[in-house]
Amino acid sequence: MKNITILDTSVSSQNIGDYIIMDSVNRELKTMFANDMHFYSLTHDKVSTEAYNLNKISDYSFVGGTNLLSSNMNRFNQWKINLKDTFFLKDIILMGVGWWQYQQKPNLYTRYLYKKVLNKDILHSVRDSYTESMLKSIGITNVINTGCMTMWNLTSEHCSQIPKEKAENVVFTLTDYNKDLSHDQKLIDILNKHYNKVYFWPQGSGDLQYIQSLKNIANIEIIGGNLPSFDAVLGNTNLSLDFIGTRLHAGVRALQFKRRCIVLGIDNRAEEKAKDFNLHVLSRKYIDRLEETLINDFSTDITLNEDNINRWREQFS
Repeated sequence: MKNITILDTSVSSQNIGDYIIMDSVNRELKTMFANDMHFYSLTHDKVSTEAYNLNKISDYSFVGGTNLLSSNMNRFNQWKINLKDTFFLKDIILMGVGWWQYQQKPNLYTRYLYKKVLNKDILHSVRDSYTESMLKSIGITNVINTGCMTMWNLTSEHCSQIPKEKAENVVFTLTDYNKDLSHDQKLIDILNKHYNKVYFWPQGSGDLQYIQSLKNIANIEIIGGNLPSFDAVLGNTNLSLDFIGTRLHAGVRALQFKRRCIVLGIDNRAEEKAKDFNLHVLSRKYIDRLEETLINDFSTDITLNEDNINRWREQFS
């Protein structure tokens, strides 16, 4: 029986999107290591002595998803590791992890951290080709682009069951840390015009406060700010429903529930997923094109790199 440690990126996060990611991480690892011991530590807080011990006794230690990597870990680090941790934390395996933003090549401090804590023998799984290229640029070559685990079940069979035509109702999201008052207001006005019922899901801790600063929201129904509340709406089979919004993983969650999805891209994550996996993304700066996009039929054709996904999985079998 193996010991498996999972570095949980949803703990201490103010973004429910990290719960969506970890739901898929846990699904995969429970399938791959069904009869083994599973332990959890965290990434968004300082590494504890208990976390060092878990890492030491584990056959494999995985860090799950999200945009955890950056080029200047001495200045911005969602993954709270530092030089001291490199003496105790070893052989971490990336699982669908991405890069924080488009950035310059990692600095010397960051290169040292990653080379010390990441496993040198096992293939790392990253969510897009940009993250793959950034790691390879600093000599970490045992890495393959599998996409995020949230997309691993979006097979052609699954996607064929997602409606092509516009739904009667819509659920949408906004992003509190990347506001655009003009374009976000236009989004609300377009959705009110074209859908019978408009739902809003606050994925981030400041999203509700942000939408309350905008206009024409009186008839919008606010969904509870947790994943079960969002899932309940997505899973309501009596509800004809589209997803449109700036929160990437809310959109992927909608696809998991076979809902037609338009992600409004605001950063590198959506852009890279559109390039690599054919996710339906419209840049928010082109919000004027949204009306034409949503009224027309379109197919959902996610292109998974199944060879890389299977290659990553099979190295543990």
